[in-house]
Amino acid sequence: MGRTRPYKNNMKLLYNANIHTLDQSNPHASAILIAGGRIIAVGSKDQLESFAHGKVEKQDMKGKTILPGLTDAHIHMQFYSLGLSKVDCETKTKEECLRRVGERARTLKPGEWVLGHGWQQNDWDGNFPTAAELDAVSPNNPVYLTAKSLHAAWANTSALKLASITDETPDPKDGAVQRDAKGKATGIMIETAMALVNAAVPEATLAELEAALEKAQSVLWKMGITGVHDFDRRQSFMALQSLRAKGKLKLRVCKNIPVESVEQANDLGLRTGFGDEMLWIGSVKAFMDGALGPRTAAMFQPYEGEQENRGILNMDGEELFEHARKAADVGLSMTVHAIGDRANHEVLNAFEQLRNYETQNHLPHLRHRIEHVQVIHPDDAPRLARLNVIASMQPIHATSDMFAADRYWGDRAKFSYAWRDQLNFGAILAFGSDAPVESPNPFLGLHAAVTRQRADGSPSAEGWRAEQKLTLAEALSAYTFGAAYTANAEDRLGKLADNFHADLIVLDEDPFKVAEKHLLTIFPSAVMINGDWVVY
Repeated sequence: MGRTRPYKNNMKLLYNANIHTLDQSNPHASAILIAGGRIIAVGSKDQLESFAHGKVEKQDMKGKTILPGLTDAHIHMQFYSLGLSKVDCETKTKEECLRRVGERARTLKPGEWVLGHGWQQNDWDGNFPTAAELDAVSPNNPVYLTAKSLHAAWANTSALKLASITDETPDPKDGAVQRDAKGKATGIMIETAMALVNAAVPEATLAELEAALEKAQSVLWKMGITGVHDFDRRQSFMALQSLRAKGKLKLRVCKNIPVESVEQANDLGLRTGFGDEMLWIGSVKAFMDGALGPRTAAMFQPYEGEQENRGILNMDGEELFEHARKAADVGLSMTVHAIGDRANHEVLNAFEQLRNYETQNHLPHLRHRIEHVQVIHPDDAPRLARLNVIASMQPIHATSDMFAADRYWGDRAKFSYAWRDQLNFGAILAFGSDAPVESPNPFLGLHAAVTRQRADGSPSAEGWRAEQKLTLAEALSAYTFGAAYTANAEDRLGKLADNFHADLIVLDEDPFKVAEKHLLTIFPSAVMINGDWVVY
């Protein structure tokens, strides 16, 4: 167990297993028969041997637990893959982050970029850091560190100069070059201002990105991930297509496309689902607002202690509807980032218009989704289910953000990360990680979903706002059926059943029988994709 084997396509009979199929018509089994990348049958060894023919590889699973492969329904594959070689800035103290940056800078030639990700000022002293602090540890190298939220960045003076950013640089639309009381640029870029520095950073070549993606997929396999919904852009799509053409893509990818490409997609007649069973088109992705970390999520009322700040609303519902209409005309569904209560309200208004438009024009009611749904006004909470809009959420965000949510949203935090509410209203949940914002390890997400606690047990034995907890079965469903349904793939993914893809994971422990805290340490001992072991 733990090493990677080449792909083969012999018939396989896995027996003496504890199989949770997540198929309601046949929830438990002890054996599974696989051929040609598909499941032939699920049942007992005696039953399945009668189906087997030709060369059959029989494998005694020795009582281990088998689950369907898990899907991360929100990941940034390019950012995550390239980020594996960046400085890890998700540290308990700012000093440790600065130490790591200095350590990396000393390994580079003068002028080479130090790139990092994961800092979060709310986990430090609550104050944004400065360029001067980076200058002290990296005087000869430009530094660019993206925040954990990916909605802010921290640069040193050298990086600001290379990006031609001065104290007089105007703020871009929906963003800000942060300045101190004297009007001096601090080194913090908020939202769209990040692009000013990002443009100066040498871009990875397509070959470099392909290599990074290939490495990342093996990291994801070892966590139990067999499929992803990718939210990065053109270069990511090109690299994924290249890997697919070379037969090197061994992870199922539902690829979302950016809203700025909706005109071209409309012109081409591109539609949701186009592609094959390894790589296919998902939805058109739009951004409605920012994030909680930099306090740019769009809110109805100001942030606690910041009476002038209600976040940033990138567009209203009417503008979003115009994009959505163009997508719907050619059969493309919509997926919209919305974190604040006002942002979610505007998205739901647009989706209500869109449902009417689909009906009036005899168009199919597509599977639209909202990404994050982090805080929602109670009047809007039932609308996702009513409009058949999928709640694409990330359980691990709740445990990362809980203290910041209480601090900056106050009483409104009771309506945040409300998975239980959405499920009770009847919405379909699809779970992911937003990696590299969070770890893509789905077992960390499962732990967050069922405990509402951090790994150290905080904030309490009951968990944060415990009324929103899910059962393990409900949370697993969001990583399997919910993710498959969202990707229009519920006829082939998300459970272990006849004629479904043979994507599965093998665990030494049964997650339904261990203490909840042990979910944090579960890793698959084997992983199968398309009938072949990729980890064994």
